[in-house]
Amino acid sequence: MNILFISSDKYPPFRVDVTELFGKEMVSRGHTVDWLLHSEEQCDESFTTTWSGSTVYVGRTDAGERLWNRLRKHWYSFLNDCRMLRLSRENAYDFILVKDKFLAAIVAGLTCRHRPAKFIYWLSYPFPEASLYEAKTGTARYPILYRIRGWLFDIALYRFIVYQCEHLFCQSEQMKKDLQSRGADLTKMTAVPMGFSEEKFRSMAFSDSSKNSEDIDLLYLGTLLGARRMDFLVRVLAEVRKTKPNVNLIFVGDGEADADTQQILDAAQELSVSNAVTITGFLPQDEALKYVQRAKVCLSPFYPTPILNSTSPTKLIEYMAMGKVVVANDHPEQSLVIERSQGGLCVPYEEKAFSDAILYLLEDPCKRNDMGRRGKEYVMANRTYSKIANVVESAMKDLL
Repeated sequence: MNILFISSDKYPPFRVDVTELFGKEMVSRGHTVDWLLHSEEQCDESFTTTWSGSTVYVGRTDAGERLWNRLRKHWYSFLNDCRMLRLSRENAYDFILVKDKFLAAIVAGLTCRHRPAKFIYWLSYPFPEASLYEAKTGTARYPILYRIRGWLFDIALYRFIVYQCEHLFCQSEQMKKDLQSRGADLTKMTAVPMGFSEEKFRSMAFSDSSKNSEDIDLLYLGTLLGARRMDFLVRVLAEVRKTKPNVNLIFVGDGEADADTQQILDAAQELSVSNAVTITGFLPQDEALKYVQRAKVCLSPFYPTPILNSTSPTKLIEYMAMGKVVVANDHPEQSLVIERSQGGLCVPYEEKAFSDAILYLLEDPCKRNDMGRRGKEYVMANRTYSKIANVVESAMKDLL
């Protein structure tokens, strides 16, 4: 297959669902993937390069932080996406695949009416609903712009994209249901949940010199965005320390602003557990997973909002791939994975429920090891990107 991939991911891409699924798996199967991405770093001129054996058309960007810089960055990105008009005329693409971009998707849908290529859309997050939610709750950086963006994205997605695309890849079974309730055809949707690279994890699992280092009692891996309310885990820690006063908690990740991590630090100080809380900041994946390998119990809380219900958490799968037991809260994707794998405990989003589950696991190393083994067996059988690529490849071949 010959694919033109247009994504909201910056160059060079780093999200595993992009780098592993299309950058590695699909290319290794002999498919050609050309990319339209815009630069992560300040870039005044567009350029063409190669990445993972593929051609990448990288658009210029404005990396400034002011509103004008951000607006110009989006404009530059759209101009780069419009290169699909020329590229689709010069190359015999079977598919134009657009991920998480709305204006580009409209252009792709119109373009494919006049080209042999088929238009596929990939939605990884409910962006229209998220923008409107953040504007409503006051967590948006620019509330008015977020509200306008939410309305425009809603119109683009539910009045055009879901009807014009030949197929729609989405993040989870819950997202399929949500899209169907807004008019999408269930028969032309495929859920593509998050997975992991088996090859990468196997090489990490036995080369980690830190596994003999001091154990970490509790660990959270992922973003610390304020909207995710990570101070919840600090309150859970305080509850756990009423029974086990020496338990520690490490956050492997960072927020987008100082206020995100300050929320955690303030809660730790208020509850007198500052000495038991560590925030590492962003780390390369191999470094982050070294922390995971040392953890006794890994945590995957999702603040219960409709916006996050359709997500597919990467951290849950990565924990299990490392053979770690997980405590998570009730959430469509997490509940499904834990029920099928028996690789952890799924509890209500309550401090006492989380702390009781953690204490139960901390006091029983055999139970932790047994659950960790079952979780690893499940994700090895179901969530490697080689398995996920089979599903994606089959859906695309069916269209041909």
